[in-house]
Amino acid sequence: MTNLVTEQDAPLAERMRPDCLENFFGQEKLVGKGKLLRELLESQSIPSLILWGPPGTGKTSLAKIISGSTQLDFIFFSAVLSGVKDVRKIVEQAAQRLKSEKIKTILFVDEIHRFNKSQQDGFLPHVESGLLTLIGATTENPSFQVIAPLLSRCRVLVLEPLTDNDLKKIIERTLTDVEHGLGADNLELEDSAVNLLIESADGDARKALNILEVATTLAFQKIPDDASVIVITEDHISEAAQKKALRYDKDGEEHYNLISALHKSLRDSDPDGSIYWFYRMIDSGEDPLYIGRRLIRFASEDIGIADPNALVQAITGRQTYHMLGSPEGELALAQVVIYLATAPKSNSIYRASKTVRNRIKKSGSLPVPLHIRNAPTSLMKNLGYGKGYQYAHDTEDGLVEQNHLPPELEGTVFYQPTNRGYEAIVKDRLDKWRKILSKKKK
Repeated sequence: MTNLVTEQDAPLAERMRPDCLENFFGQEKLVGKGKLLRELLESQSIPSLILWGPPGTGKTSLAKIISGSTQLDFIFFSAVLSGVKDVRKIVEQAAQRLKSEKIKTILFVDEIHRFNKSQQDGFLPHVESGLLTLIGATTENPSFQVIAPLLSRCRVLVLEPLTDNDLKKIIERTLTDVEHGLGADNLELEDSAVNLLIESADGDARKALNILEVATTLAFQKIPDDASVIVITEDHISEAAQKKALRYDKDGEEHYNLISALHKSLRDSDPDGSIYWFYRMIDSGEDPLYIGRRLIRFASEDIGIADPNALVQAITGRQTYHMLGSPEGELALAQVVIYLATAPKSNSIYRASKTVRNRIKKSGSLPVPLHIRNAPTSLMKNLGYGKGYQYAHDTEDGLVEQNHLPPELEGTVFYQPTNRGYEAIVKDRLDKWRKILSKKKK
């Protein structure tokens, strides 16, 4: 189908897409002097690549730069708009061109994570044979979204969010580029407008240019008749940007990155980091009830007996949110976050649980010692069930010296309390009991 959109009609972000490394800003770790991608371009040796990074960081732009710098046949392909049939046609054309003209093909697949496992399998034999050099672009972690055989045949290049300085250079180039940008419009951005634009872009060049394009339209609508320069103000940027959408994917890597950051901040007893990551998730659209569940888990895994009230607080906070909803209930969860961050920490229950389950896995179904078995029938009593059992309440101190583990595990200590918080009291208590029992044993 013929493309009816001319360059003049294309969005500003598309018009300003760089065609060479000199106009590409950011990703110095990849395209800086002596760095991998620059070396590959200069040597004209392009392997199969996966370009992984957030939106607007230069994945497609780098693909276009590669396209313009190589003599190979370069085909752009969208996983959103195309399917397996289109891939088959490309493979046939690539094979024919290699046979007739000795020219190999580079296939750029935008949003490669949109292809499922069987669709990605279709690339494998052709990448493996060298017929196709695959360049895939994805915002999702390729470890989860790209099949292992294909991933092993590609170099993964990680793109980072653009820095404030990178975005400033892109904005300046856009304002001075007469042919593709806004250089012919005699525009001027207030310093505060530049700062707000960079802040609103959140490391995304496409977002920055989209906001700038709308802000420019707004500025033109309100231009005085005698103005020689069109000034874009902070108000123009604010109106164009509306509410900044934070980078987040409930099912992707960023989801796990943020919950990991919250969990580790809590574990490290940092209330400031904890409340920051909590609200990062809330403001990004995460389900508060999910966060509530993770806080309950944390209360047992990382606090436990060091502060038994932590679990009560976590459960109550989630129940409170369930009753109130947003935004009122979010404050209850924030209270739980601060409480858990400032509570004494212990993972003794978590460690004991892992140790016990590993031991059970190795030792199998060891029989229950006879003396602590239940004996509801005479037959069972005759077989020795319950024989020799000592009733703790019949003793003065409530302690009896008898084994409660299978003989093969006798003397094993699974729970080892710390000296932190309430667990220090528990530790002292257990030490005292063991001394008493040790004397009774003698």
